Amino acid sequence: MLQHILAVIYGLAFIWIGVAHFKEPQKFVEIVPPLLPFPLLLVYLSGAMEVAGGLAIIFPETRVIAGRFLALFLIGVYPANLYMWTHDVSFNGTQFDSQGHILRLGAQLLLIFVALYLSSDLEFSKNSA
Repeated sequence: MLQHILAVIYGLAFIWIGVAHFKEPQKFVEIVPPLLPFPLLLVYLSGAMEVAGGLAIIFPETRVIAGRFLALFLIGVYPANLYMWTHDVSFNGTQFDSQGHILRLGAQLLLIFVALYLSSDLEFSKNSA
């Protein structure tokens, strides 16, 4: 039951941020590393992937593949965060210092961990030794 509640909260968060990619794409375009082509298209694609992944993680029938997908997705989009850090790019008017970027990295790792937990790729049992 706890895993399902966590999946719903996690999924809704991804849906919410994915929708934001369509409502306010420019703030996401600004953090796309310049070496990547078609930044607006990439923002829309990543938003669509977040919405799809968020929906899929909510349902037990698609949770395994969705958790794996979201873990890989989070790894794939981290270069935008790294670009923000290495080039002092603000996000939505907020400039992060090194501590803020380290916290964002920790949050990203936690999100990856939760995705893998929800996919059942990380299991914790009382009998593990």
